[in-house]
Amino acid sequence: MQNKMLQNDLKRNKLVTLTLVLFIACASLLASLAAALAVNLSDAINALMARAETPHFLQMHSGDIDMEQLSAFASNNSDVDKFQALRFLNLEGGAIRLGDELLTDSTQDNGLSVQSGSFDYLLDLEGNIIQPEDGQLYVPVCYLQDHTASVGDRAEICGEQFVIAGFLRDSQMNSMLASSKRFLVSNADYERLEGCGNVEYLIEFRLKDMEALGSFAAAYTASGLPANGPVITYPLFRMINALSDGIMIAVILLISAAAVLIALLCIRFALLAEIEEDYREIGVMKALGLRLSRIRRIYLAKYALLAALGCMAGFLLSFPCRDMLLANIKLVMGESGKKTFSILLGFLAALLLFFVILLFVWNILKRFGKISASGALRFGAPQEQNGIAGKLRLCRGRLPGANISYGLHDILSRKKTYAAYLAILIFASFIIIFPQKLYETLSSEGFAAYMGIGSCDLRIDIQQTDRISEKTAEAARVLAQDADISSFTVLNTGSFSIRKEDGALEQLKIELGDHTSFPVAYAEGSAPAKEDELALSVLNSKELEKGIGDTITILTEEGERQLTICGIYSDITNGGKTAKATFPSSATMMWSIIYAELDDHSLAEEKAEAYSQYFPFAKVTDIRSYINKTYGPTLHSVKLAAFAAAAAALMVTAFITLLFVKLLAAKDRYSNAVMKACGFTNRDLSIQYMARSAVLLAAGILLGILFTNTAGEGLASFAFSAFGAASFRFLGNPGPAYTACLLLMALLAAGATAAAAHDVRNIKISETMKE
Repeated sequence: MQNKMLQNDLKRNKLVTLTLVLFIACASLLASLAAALAVNLSDAINALMARAETPHFLQMHSGDIDMEQLSAFASNNSDVDKFQALRFLNLEGGAIRLGDELLTDSTQDNGLSVQSGSFDYLLDLEGNIIQPEDGQLYVPVCYLQDHTASVGDRAEICGEQFVIAGFLRDSQMNSMLASSKRFLVSNADYERLEGCGNVEYLIEFRLKDMEALGSFAAAYTASGLPANGPVITYPLFRMINALSDGIMIAVILLISAAAVLIALLCIRFALLAEIEEDYREIGVMKALGLRLSRIRRIYLAKYALLAALGCMAGFLLSFPCRDMLLANIKLVMGESGKKTFSILLGFLAALLLFFVILLFVWNILKRFGKISASGALRFGAPQEQNGIAGKLRLCRGRLPGANISYGLHDILSRKKTYAAYLAILIFASFIIIFPQKLYETLSSEGFAAYMGIGSCDLRIDIQQTDRISEKTAEAARVLAQDADISSFTVLNTGSFSIRKEDGALEQLKIELGDHTSFPVAYAEGSAPAKEDELALSVLNSKELEKGIGDTITILTEEGERQLTICGIYSDITNGGKTAKATFPSSATMMWSIIYAELDDHSLAEEKAEAYSQYFPFAKVTDIRSYINKTYGPTLHSVKLAAFAAAAAALMVTAFITLLFVKLLAAKDRYSNAVMKACGFTNRDLSIQYMARSAVLLAAGILLGILFTNTAGEGLASFAFSAFGAASFRFLGNPGPAYTACLLLMALLAAGATAAAAHDVRNIKISETMKE
């Protein structure tokens, strides 16, 4: 009997059954996909960094070094396993041509390197350590991603001809967030070209125990060894490698959580509607002596079948989607060694969803215990007291707007009934809005502030060159005479010793100048405005254990200074460990940055190109172009996720609205019959249902926007804070796609309500009142 009932029910409700399977499949697909992608990304990064033997501690240094001094430090430090100092030849973008493409507009610091002999290896796309021959050039994989170069193309560096022999993976500099990119040449070619640029040293250490990283960094700083550049450690290398694809996976994970909740609420609506329709049959089965557990199993079997089909379909569909989304990870990081484990974890995610659905359905079926066999046989499903039919006044029922009033009154009198539908609309709105807001933020001009870059049109970096102060002053003079420049400021970075509470000294890179004109995003406090104030980056604040109001002693050429912490800001540049102050100093500067604002923002790209030619010693960046190039792959992934999520949310809205209004119509048979008897037409009743849907939809969208801007923004801020961007906020204005999706959501809900409300035409007053 159970199998027969199951077959009849599936045939009778084909559309509902198919749609439920589809929703469950979507939830399963996203859950499986997020689990598998996370495993693949994590393992691919681990495998790349293990194969390349990424340094645990890297000190970048511009200037001369004393190899004997460094070797002695490494030999005398018991934590050091391996040590080396690699040369990195910084070149101007215009000195590198790949095929027909000059790298003049590149946002990266491009340079030449030779293969390491000890660790920090540069690998080919097969994961092998590259040993280039004379005349061969191996190009960073990012230039394969953006189709700038291909294997076999001719390349020209400082007038010397090369053949692009392949592409390389660099465990340090793979990500576009890493500001430098290493091109690999043979030792002979490097020696021949060394005079074309400025040599920077990568002073690298591998430690015996990663737990000793903090104490080793302190020992290096205290030794007074070369430190004219940022320090980057192994955990930061790993985070930078994970950020781009990690954002995409986080979006999928968040959407999958919302999709699971929506799928469960869809099942609830479908099951409650089915119970309403089968109320008499349930009463008959109870009257015949069937045990409650047996009746529950009949319904549970159906939803177990639907859940099994949906979860398995979602898991199987995750394979082609996984391959598509893994393409970028495979190209940049290489193959994961845990394919089987990722498949298993994806299957376990789908299996977990299956059991969650069964538990959820079983919990709903507990209400069978409240069904009276005699009551079900005599009266059918109990009618909810919505308070409308019993309080009707015919004269008032004919007033304009009365239908809308009755619809609103019904929502207020049956809050629990409408709560689940409202929750689905909130989640559906969230699924539409959150990825769109994230995309708008990442692509907005203001996002640079979370990276530690002031909000501006142009940024001019002067580093890895001689006479930095003179060249900075020259650039400032030119900008001051440019009528198109509305404002600019010069920031100089130097390395200063700070005295810790235990008396030990530690180096701190401090950016000096006016920080109020082009501020970065502050998590706490504000930019330093006085000479006795200091702002710290988030990572420095945590490492130094300093907060707002604390003091730090700085050792300068002019003597000691007591500075008070006035602000903590987001920064993922220079290893995320920086500081800002305004005090004057005669110390030698490591590098300088000039921020500039244009009267006409549209001239930024043109001005960046012109100043790149005028200041060959500097890297001139159009900030909008910088954001697009740096986050291009991430923006593309988030945009795809946003459109896919919007499509799913719109489909959910239409189906759930149809199902919910049908459920309401079934519950309200008696009330609707009474209203018809009082003179209300089918059109009046349809307007009442439309009013309910419209109010709930408006509330769902507004609450969805509020939820996105609070909890959604909080989740995004938590994720970005791991990279030093602790004050993350959604930016940008709603775009056309955002607005169009919400309007389409409203239209679909209205159409579904009208279609479902059509059922009230079938109500027969005499038959319903008789029941």
